Amino acid sequence: MNKIFAGIACIFCLTVTAASAEELTVKINSSTPSVTVDTVNGPVEIIRNQDTDATIDSKYAKTSRACPPFCIQPMEVAPGVTTVGEIELLEFAKKGGKLIDGRTIEWHVDGTIPGAINMPYTEMASRLDEIGCVRDANGPWNCVNAEEVLLFCNGQWCGQSPMAIKAMLREGYPPEKIFYYRGGMQAWHTLGLTVVEGEM
Repeated sequence: MNKIFAGIACIFCLTVTAASAEELTVKINSSTPSVTVDTVNGPVEIIRNQDTDATIDSKYAKTSRACPPFCIQPMEVAPGVTTVGEIELLEFAKKGGKLIDGRTIEWHVDGTIPGAINMPYTEMASRLDEIGCVRDANGPWNCVNAEEVLLFCNGQWCGQSPMAIKAMLREGYPPEKIFYYRGGMQAWHTLGLTVVEGEM
């Protein structure tokens, strides 16, 4: 009996959530009020901040940083790698694609895109087994079964995910399996999209 009641309650919650999403003032776009993605802690609904007077988090408001190392990144990080925007990222995440936060752990824990796992750029070349590659003893990586992945970091001025992508390519990862969200956390914050605390 409790299972039946819980099931009915769950259906009611989904109906209320869907209705609430339709009533959002600030939607993702005209046809998408919100997107729900799976995370290690369960589903998370990604919405935009509904406060129309909200401003960007001060950590992402700074416009000028010393270059190097904070140089503006090219739109094409490497041949064959596809650069995407927020809508493409959301579609990728909704379908269960693997989002990779290429930043150092401190940045990731402070706030990341829901569903993202942390694979810092400094560790990427040694962790390809987590995304479909295999290695024999000390030999090269075999990435025939590599997963499609989407990497991001702090924004257009951040080189962490581009460095991770270049390390992946050097190790034999197929470029057509890599997507790059150049806007990163700065653009994500600018659009008021949901941010969650990263997992350690």
